[in-house]
Amino acid sequence: MRGARTERFDVAVTGVGLVTPAGIGVEANVERVWSGTPTAARDSELEGLPVDFGCRVPGFDAGALLGRRAAVRMDPVSHFGVVAARQAVQDAALDPAAWDGARVGVVMGTSLGGWSTVEREHGKHLADGPGLVSPLLMVMGPVNMTAGYIAMDLKALGPNQVVSTACASGNTAIGYARALLEAGVCDVVLAGGAEAAMSPTAMASLARAGALSTRSDDPAAASRPFDADRDGFVAGEGAAVLVLERVEDARARGARVRARVSGFGASADGHHASAPDPSGGGAERAIRAALADALIEPGEVDHVNAHGTSTPLNDKTESGIVRRVFGERPAVTSTKGVVGHLLGAAGAAEAAYTVLAVERGLVPPTANLSSLDAEVQVDVVAKEARPVRIGAAVNNSFGFGGQNAVIAVTPA
Repeated sequence: MRGARTERFDVAVTGVGLVTPAGIGVEANVERVWSGTPTAARDSELEGLPVDFGCRVPGFDAGALLGRRAAVRMDPVSHFGVVAARQAVQDAALDPAAWDGARVGVVMGTSLGGWSTVEREHGKHLADGPGLVSPLLMVMGPVNMTAGYIAMDLKALGPNQVVSTACASGNTAIGYARALLEAGVCDVVLAGGAEAAMSPTAMASLARAGALSTRSDDPAAASRPFDADRDGFVAGEGAAVLVLERVEDARARGARVRARVSGFGASADGHHASAPDPSGGGAERAIRAALADALIEPGEVDHVNAHGTSTPLNDKTESGIVRRVFGERPAVTSTKGVVGHLLGAAGAAEAAYTVLAVERGLVPPTANLSSLDAEVQVDVVAKEARPVRIGAAVNNSFGFGGQNAVIAVTPA
């Protein structure tokens, strides 16, 4: 086993791409997320279900953005992923026509992959028999395809990987991408997550499990992390991609560096399929591992982007861990109050929001937080964005199966 680090390894975040319920592109996301304006609304595709609302990506036209011929061969999860990757590469001022594609990797996270396509084609099979099942199902449904389509679209011909650690997938992908850069395997890695699983069957299962908010009378107020009146999460969809490079490479080409990913930690609870370990031991190990990897002391952390799902168990457990590790000092937020829970894309979107918070020195508020739970004894930012000079931040992601992934972010 490798010993403890004696020198930090930073990777530069030179590009960010976002396709979320807050909008398409960085500026649309900043406007909505930093204003704390929720996106949850009633959803016609979920009509008749016990929970009939969620957070959809607005105004997304796959045919216009990708071309009709390409769009029909992809599940929406890949639509979102490819568009976010294109944005990130453009934001990084990189030209795929000019780069050495063999040195460009892709690591994407997802939980359910092309779930909606699988559900649709399964329905056809049951209703009409095998003769009407699409031959494209096997290039649309599998979880690996988003990373594959990004490689095809951008000629990123290096290592091409997908990780699936449930709602921790995006952070896990960023951690593995950083490792590829440190090992010298790649010079550029596109890393993030994508999810488009708001199908009737998936949402019905989550509702039956008691994971979703049932606040159907007021969907916009349903996702309320750390609030005393929270009752479950609101499902969302989307994608986020970061362009990661070695700092010296980014400097050599004169790139703008938005922030740095300086540490990564991962762990397992080994406790329950869907509930967090009430002791918080696994999540705490991941946080401390990320800090150790970044050579950062807890007292140096000024901001925590919490997993903050708006479920009774997660928010209580996570706030206890944050208090135990960091005390009361860091400014804590959960952006799920605005965009909902993006499942396998959540960690990636929240990593992007953490990068932008560090870059701008401005922590977004936790939407819908009107009455802080008395058991949540940390400094949760609410009502409006808060200026904070951030020397270090962490982004927490915890998933079903007890899989935890945390990244540490520092200024450029």
